[in-house]
Order: sequence, then structure tokens, then C-alpha cells
Amino acid sequence: MDKEALQKLLRARRALIAPEEHGLARPARQGRRAPGLAQSQIDQLLHRAPGTFNRLETGNHPNPPEDLLRDVARLLAFNEHEWTLLWLYTVHRDPPYPLHPRSGTEVPGAWQEVVNSMSHMAYLNDQSWNVLAYNEAFAAMFPSGEVPANTMRWMTLAPEARDVLTGWTEYWLPFVLPQMRAAVAALPHDETLTALEADILADPVVGPLYEAGGGAYIHPDGDERPLDHAQMGPGWVSLCTAEPLASPRARLMILVFHRGEQRPRQPMLHAR
Repeated sequence: MDKEALQKLLRARRALIAPEEHGLARPARQGRRAPGLAQSQIDQLLHRAPGTFNRLETGNHPNPPEDLLRDVARLLAFNEHEWTLLWLYTVHRDPPYPLHPRSGTEVPGAWQEVVNSMSHMAYLNDQSWNVLAYNEAFAAMFPSGEVPANTMRWMTLAPEARDVLTGWTEYWLPFVLPQMRAAVAALPHDETLTALEADILADPVVGPLYEAGGGAYIHPDGDERPLDHAQMGPGWVSLCTAEPLASPRARLMILVFHRGEQRPRQPMLHAR
């Protein structure tokens, strides 16, 4: 536990929360009114035993429970960066889930410029595979010229995908469907994923494959798969993925296309 960093983080955040916002009086300190919530007021607001927050802030609460960290972070209006730091400082690991419900559903607008700047096919999707941004190179991949609103729905259910995604049943579905299953398990209340799963199960081809399960697979980063590009013809794509850190579960997808039937073999990169 990094006690000093944890104390600075929690002190700074609680100093920004006005007690009056929660119907409490501002605490007095050394003859003057101190800024922010007092430790005892946080215990009161979170319905915790007296001294609980003091133990957390001073680093004397070994292995604090998940619900305490979550409640403190929400009361002190943490962003996703601060939420991650709280976990790293207390239990030395990343948080098990984003703090805010909308994390993973929106990203800063500058990401559109990032996507536009790339020469390779690129797009950005949210936690439910809804497309948030894409470049012209990605749009050119589709015979229809139209980028789908949801890439998972397109890959699994669109007739066009079964031609564009070469070896659809061999190279794509065995990896795409476990991704979908993992997302539903992680986000059981996501309405987009719930509706998509129902449609997948109703499909006579994809439904039985999805129900059969199998495949320990969560993300496509580093994969190479065959693809019939609408303008450049048959080839292979190397799939590169990244995550906007301010929006956990959103994904930047970069598709590096190689013409021809030969599968590319990309070496691993190592520091010199």
C-alpha cells in the first residue's frame, strides 16, 4: 500500500466536496472552518462505523473491501483515472470494473481526429460494439460503402459480412462469438448487448454455434485473418487494438491490410 500517495489523493478530493451539498455543516479546524468533508462526515454519509474512512485515508485499512472503495470514489466524485489510482494505491491492482456507468460508451471528441489521421483502416467502438468514429479507409472496405452502426451485429448477422470476412465460419465466428459471450457476462445489463444476443440466438446458423459455447477468447489484438476488401480484393488483415484509458471497454481498432493469399507473419517487437 502506498500510504503517502493514497493520503494525498483522498485528502485532495474530500477537500473539494462541500458538506452543505449533503446537508451537513462545514467542520471547524483550529478556530476556522475547514474546507471539504471531514473524515467523520464521510463515515456518516456512507453509513460506516466511526473511524472507517480515517483508517482508509491513513493507509491503516489493509485489504479494504470493494464496496468501500466504490462508495468512497463515488462520494468524492472520482474520475476513472482516480478510481484506478485508488485501487493501485490500496491493493496494487487495477479495478475490476469502471466506476461510472457511461464509461465505455463515450470518448473525447479528439479521438475522431486520431482516427482520421491514420492511413490504415481504423475505427472506434464502445463497449457494445457501437461505432463511435471511423475513417474513410475503413468505409472503403464495405461493398455497400456504408459502415455498420454496430460491428458485432454486422460480423455475426449481416449477409454482407459472410462474403467480406473470408472464411467466415473458420477464421471469424470461432473468435467473434466468445468475445460476444464474454461481453454479455461482463455487462449483463447492457441493453444493446442483450438485444444483440437475442438476435444471435434466433439466427439458424449463428445461434447454435453461440449456444455451443467454447473458445477462451476476449480480444482480437494481434490476430491475422483473411478478408475480401471491396476495393483492394482478397488479402489478410492484422488486427491491432487499443483502449482509450479514460473510457474502459471502448476500443480503437486498426486493421492493417495485406493484399494476396499469403498470410503475413508479423514479428514481435522487443526493446533493444
